[in-house]
Amino acid sequence: MSRIALAALALLAGCATQAPEVPTVADSGIITGETSDPRNRARLRTELASLYYARGNHGVALDELRQAVAADPGYAPAHGVFGLVYMELKENQLAQQSFERALSLAPTDPDLNHNYGRFLCLTGRELDSIRYFQQAIRNPLYPAPWRSHSAAGFCLARTGKLKEAEEYLQSALKLQPDEPTALMQLAQLRYGAGQLEEARKLVARLNKVVEPSPESLWLALRIERRLGERLAEASFASQLRRRFPGSPEYQQLQRGEYD
Repeated sequence: MSRIALAALALLAGCATQAPEVPTVADSGIITGETSDPRNRARLRTELASLYYARGNHGVALDELRQAVAADPGYAPAHGVFGLVYMELKENQLAQQSFERALSLAPTDPDLNHNYGRFLCLTGRELDSIRYFQQAIRNPLYPAPWRSHSAAGFCLARTGKLKEAEEYLQSALKLQPDEPTALMQLAQLRYGAGQLEEARKLVARLNKVVEPSPESLWLALRIERRLGERLAEASFASQLRRRFPGSPEYQQLQRGEYD
């Protein structure tokens, strides 16, 4: 994995209940040569941009990316990082143009497909996103296909296609048993179906492999409430209040809005 991928991964591992969580940016090939080589300059500038992006310094990231594409307009990862930065800035038209440019240059790149799929999902085009996740999954060189399985499951669940969503989530967990997004989404599906013991196991596993989030604590609390386990419910309520007093989930708890 390139340094770009590592930087984006560190930034976007994020909350387990958000869509995939973890978009990465991968180089489309091994670049060698001196810094005077245009492709190598573009690669280095893109890596710097990714690091600034990871720190939340989007203005400097954009400056670095402009220098990258000035050096080599055909360098796909630079356009892909442009898409991520514009996505973060809610500049959706520019994000879409950047992702589409990146994919025109590297149409089978799994990380570019995953990131564009995630963008489509989070901008209300969940069903359109699935073919890009599938394209990522089909690439035999993709080092983390569970990310795209999980993302597809998340997006399908948002559309109410729960059977198809579960199939993708189960596939993600077969490949990576501790994949946080898949654990959380599957726990929510089990909770919605009234399969409380299974939901409890999944969210307990999630809270062991990653730091508990407001969403995971809130789900655990509601599971215990339905099961009639008042001590466990009170324990999760205490954690939610102590760790995330400003969260929407804690506000729901205060209002007694459990479902």
